[in-house]
Amino acid sequence: MPTAARISEVAAAALRTLGFDQRMAAGFFALMALLPLLSPVLGGSYLLLIGERVMIFAIAALSLELLIGVGGLVSFGHAAFLGVGAYGAGIAASHGLGTLSVALPAALAASALFALATGAIAVRTRGVYFIMITLAFGQMAFFVATSLAPYGGDDGLTWPTRTLVLGTRLLKSETAFFYVILALLVAVYLLVSRLIASRFGRVLRGLTDNETRMQAIGFTPYPYRLTAYVIAGTLCGLAGFLLGNQAEFVSPAYMHWQRSGELIMMVLLGGTGTLYGPIVGAAAFLMLEETLSRLTEHWKVILGPLLVLLVLFARGGIAGAIETWRRRKMTPAQLLAAADSFAREAIADGAERWRLFALGRRLDRLVLLTKRAVAQGGARWRPSVLALGRRLTTLWLSAERGLAVAIDRWRRR
Repeated sequence: MPTAARISEVAAAALRTLGFDQRMAAGFFALMALLPLLSPVLGGSYLLLIGERVMIFAIAALSLELLIGVGGLVSFGHAAFLGVGAYGAGIAASHGLGTLSVALPAALAASALFALATGAIAVRTRGVYFIMITLAFGQMAFFVATSLAPYGGDDGLTWPTRTLVLGTRLLKSETAFFYVILALLVAVYLLVSRLIASRFGRVLRGLTDNETRMQAIGFTPYPYRLTAYVIAGTLCGLAGFLLGNQAEFVSPAYMHWQRSGELIMMVLLGGTGTLYGPIVGAAAFLMLEETLSRLTEHWKVILGPLLVLLVLFARGGIAGAIETWRRRKMTPAQLLAAADSFAREAIADGAERWRLFALGRRLDRLVLLTKRAVAQGGARWRPSVLALGRRLTTLWLSAERGLAVAIDRWRRR
């Protein structure tokens, strides 16, 4: 059997053993691996830069998925770890310690310690309180970064160079740096998938589904959630280390709450409950941002409603739409027919809502006119009513006075 055919057969057999989530992720990784080979034809080095940003934010989105999709913790300050990791490596580089053996551990350690310090308080809360306290910690990190005058303050910190690998400038090559990011993305994907499939991940899911039952069988929520929070923060710090290396610059803007909101939108856009969803969501979000920003400087005005419509009508995000298509096993023609039917139903629903809205407006106007007429009528009839009241009062007083006189005369007899 020819060698190429044997390799393809082995690859097909390996793919059949993978789950759908793993096959989707493997397809994305393969596509990204081919990007440097296709970039000279498609877009040159600029396409590599876009691919690097997509993979860096995919790592950050995967770390957030561990909190949202598994732990049920919606963190609105997750971008703080992105900035802390970038600042940890950048400060080390500014002091002449910009080697991989120092900068990377500094970034991971800084993110882990910040996650441990803030998570020890944050994971004691749930729901909206957790969202608000993580937002507060994220903004606290943002304002601390703006006050670091020796390291740029508001203007940010420029790195002397990208991190040195064994004394060489290996990461200065965009192709080499691209494949390093890809390798780290694959490693993070495998790590998170192992964590979710492990006993730790099952306990974390159980605490999200039914905390009372898990406590009844002997699992304490606090250490599991704190561990997940620290792991997620450390992985996001890795993304910050890569982001700082790509730009050779770090700014307090990395930690702003808007960046945290973007990370949440990447996870929701891709779909929670899957691991390929956040990766695809990061790619879709950044591609939308890149495309719309070329059309207008007010691209967020277009992006915002698009994301709102997606959240309202595409439950489960992109991954949910793909899963629905898989279950129904639609052919392309059926898929187009379903899309056409969905569009018609949406238009009809919108028309019905507009009709009811118009009817409501008419009823409100009728009620307003009725109230105005009653008020005007009352104003016109008020003098007559007052005169009638005065006459009745005078008549009553006269009758009372006459009755009193008659009684007095009767007593005198």
